[in-house]
Amino acid sequence: MPLDAEALGVEDRSDGFGNWWSLKDFRNYARELRHNNGRGRKCKLEVRSMRGSVETEESKARNATRAATATAKPGAEDGTELSVVIPCLNEANSIGICVSKAITAFGAAGLRGEVIVADNGSTDGSIEIAEKLGARVVRVEARGYGSALRAGIAAARGAFIVMGDADDSYDFTEVPRFVEKWRQGNDVVMGNRFRGEIKRGAMPWHHKYVGNPALSSLLNLFFRTGIGDSHCGMRGFTRAVYDRMDLRSTGMEFASEFVIKAAQLGAKITEIPITLWPDKRGRPPHLRSFRDGWRHLRFMLLYAPNWLFVLPGATFMFVGLALVFWLLPGPRAITPRITLDVHTMIFGVIFTLLGAQILSIGAFAKVFSYAERFDRSGTVSLKRVLKRVTLESGLLLGGVLFLAGLAGCAWVTWQWVASGFGPLAQVRQVLFWAMWLFLGLQIIFASFFLSMLGISRGTYIGDYDLK
Repeated sequence: MPLDAEALGVEDRSDGFGNWWSLKDFRNYARELRHNNGRGRKCKLEVRSMRGSVETEESKARNATRAATATAKPGAEDGTELSVVIPCLNEANSIGICVSKAITAFGAAGLRGEVIVADNGSTDGSIEIAEKLGARVVRVEARGYGSALRAGIAAARGAFIVMGDADDSYDFTEVPRFVEKWRQGNDVVMGNRFRGEIKRGAMPWHHKYVGNPALSSLLNLFFRTGIGDSHCGMRGFTRAVYDRMDLRSTGMEFASEFVIKAAQLGAKITEIPITLWPDKRGRPPHLRSFRDGWRHLRFMLLYAPNWLFVLPGATFMFVGLALVFWLLPGPRAITPRITLDVHTMIFGVIFTLLGAQILSIGAFAKVFSYAERFDRSGTVSLKRVLKRVTLESGLLLGGVLFLAGLAGCAWVTWQWVASGFGPLAQVRQVLFWAMWLFLGLQIIFASFFLSMLGISRGTYIGDYDLK
């Protein structure tokens, strides 16, 4: 049936391919499937609910990924060079359009490809529509955008994979452009909506002017990715680089983790301008602006312990030590009416100890991220320091500071005793030496904990290469 976009009131994006179903045809077909499949659904839902009570979402995601990997065949065996992966959850209005565009693009460009629909529990006939049009459907029980994509990508046979959303907001006839950049030697090809075009009504204003630019800027600041549109849902990548990423996210933060891991691995990344169209989903979006925006920000912070812990900790410690040493000789007059005295020095001591504590937590986070293979970067940061500092080095430094502080406190106490326990005039010296005593204790116990995190290795991280 030819697609009459004008009669349907839908903007024509077919590029002349008139053999696709219309939006109205998909809706009618979906209604018929829902009517015919209405019986027996309760039993299936009850079984799924029982499974959910004994399986965690993360275990479901792992099991789905393993199962998909087990059934996937290498592209070299069946001639498949390209896989298009589309996550889907109740997209009957648009999934057929996406599948048809991708398959038509294969033929037009002479590509040996496949379309994989990673279904996340659709009940509106999306599965049947996708299968009817030639897609291979992978059923994913673990809910979440990331879970669906991980399972779909694991089942892919192609050496190059292109992913995109199922709501027809991305034009899958542009897939050959991604393939062309891959053949030029790129490992990752990102779509960039801001360098291309964002159609009217395709993106909320707060996503366009606040959310996406802010998150992309933070990602570039933290991880030096150099990506202008880090959360674009249409991107291509090689199977080889994806397998090295070891992606673990189950939700929308999958997009951030993907870019972070690609940058850490030193993958060759490029961007191409693409067009974002108004979606055809016909239902509220799965994306929740503030909830999912926070999940992206939280993920980036957890993967950037230098920014989350080391930089704030070092700042607190620097300011604290500066105040302590500046006020140690005596009060400082800022203006004729403002004088900083021992009370400000107390805050300097607090800032110093707080900064040391935050730095310790940053070191813990660094060791944990390396041990669990979260951080695969080859940058200098804290890695080289921790790999060359043994438990004994930490104990030596902490012990020296502790003994110095203890000696200073003992000297002040002796003078106080000698004065007959009168008024204590050496409050500054007490604060100064007590600070070093507490710092020494912190370093001693932090050194033991760091050593426990790397208990099977001679150093805090150990002399091994990340694989």
